[in-house]
Amino acid sequence: MVNYPLVSVIIPVYNGERFLQEALESIRHQNYEPLEIIVIDDGSTDNTAKIIASYGNWIHYVHQENAGPAAARNRGLALAQGELIAFLDVDDLWPDGKLTLQVERLLHDPKLDIVLGRIQYVELAGATHREIPFESQEKTLTGVHLGCGVYRKSVFDRVGMLDEALRISHDQDWFLRAREVNVSMVILKETTLIYRIHNNNLTQDFTFQKSQLGAVIKKSLERRRKLGLGKLGQWSDYDEAKKVPPAGNKEEPYKK
Repeated sequence: MVNYPLVSVIIPVYNGERFLQEALESIRHQNYEPLEIIVIDDGSTDNTAKIIASYGNWIHYVHQENAGPAAARNRGLALAQGELIAFLDVDDLWPDGKLTLQVERLLHDPKLDIVLGRIQYVELAGATHREIPFESQEKTLTGVHLGCGVYRKSVFDRVGMLDEALRISHDQDWFLRAREVNVSMVILKETTLIYRIHNNNLTQDFTFQKSQLGAVIKKSLERRRKLGLGKLGQWSDYDEAKKVPPAGNKEEPYKK
């Protein structure tokens, strides 16, 4: 019998009553133990607190003044007791089996710090349609999103916390910093996050997003130059589905 490590799941919430119960149920359906659920209420004025209270002691709930999603996630990280960390935005979902799949991969390879997966996009009723170049008929993409991964908590000691000055693109910033210190990660071929598109997504403000992302990339390039690092590689370097083993490689592939 496998002794699974404690996973701390961090959920930042700001007026997310519309989605909160579905997000929590997608965690419950993981049937993973041991599990710690930390909800950081980032100044909500809706019924978030009442919904959380209905779950009893199953959830560690903290309310703070509105400071943005990065600050909420950092608060959760400071409280987390688990050896492993996972994030879920209140308007997203996890597919069944996500935690077991990614945790087992981390257990299989102690050198890995992060196990990511693919993101499946789902448009909710009334959402503005986006033209997205999906990789499959299931509308999946290989992308940078905190919610598609499981992380060793120790990796945040190496990389640092999320930049609270960034309301958007703080996840891209963190992953760039992770790559600058050569964090070991892999992207699985399986879907590990269901990203729900609606008209209240933070990333609907594309002008603001692009301005933040441009600054994030510029800072990363400056840091890489100071550190004497070479050109940033492609995300496909970490993608198991796109890796082609060299000729004559007789190493057994990882089997799930």
